[in-house]
Amino acid sequence: MSPRSPSVNEELRRRSRERLLQATVELVDERGYEATTLGDIACRAGSARGLISYYFPGKRQLLQSAVHRLMHHSLQAALEREPVPAGEDAGRERLARAIDAILGLAQERPLLMRTHMAGILTAEGFIQCPEQQRLAFLLRDTVERYGTEDADTDYRLLRALLMGSVVAVLLPGAPMPAARLRAELFQRYGLDWELGAPPSEGPEPPLEGPPPLQDPPPGLEDAAAEG
Repeated sequence: MSPRSPSVNEELRRRSRERLLQATVELVDERGYEATTLGDIACRAGSARGLISYYFPGKRQLLQSAVHRLMHHSLQAALEREPVPAGEDAGRERLARAIDAILGLAQERPLLMRTHMAGILTAEGFIQCPEQQRLAFLLRDTVERYGTEDADTDYRLLRALLMGSVVAVLLPGAPMPAARLRAELFQRYGLDWELGAPPSEGPEPPLEGPPPLQDPPPGLEDAAAEG
């Protein structure tokens, strides 16, 4: 049998890494972070336990990469949903879809997203990884198509605002309604309520004055700047 080509080996490594990331999302979403072991993840992925250490420094880094991958896939699916945004309002529709995609994950996977945000705010901080970079590229592209004059700065601001909104939705004991946060974000960016994927409960009443967006929690602006 002839040895595998470098391209085949690379594809096998990519698939192996993808399986580990998917297994991490599934297990943490089901059981929580503490109840999920690296052995559990390797077993779910059908991989050797030692392979995790080959790709990731530790469990927290693995989780951040896994959630960034999920966020990237969710955002990409929203932006590519038919009908694909086109015409002069395409940038506004894309931004509305991006906001709805991230807020939607906070509502659909609260345990997973709460664990992810808690990890970012710990000593480990914000992890740079290929999955995070792909998510960052897509968000920055969305801001650029929206029509900003300073895509780098406005991308970081959008990221911090989205992270802050996710924390507000998931805050134990005092959660903010996602529809209200959506209304504030939409007002800030001049987006019509009907854009994106409006929640079923109907439009929020118009806000008076500047939108009272909550400040991003400590550390989130620095984390967004690093991304």
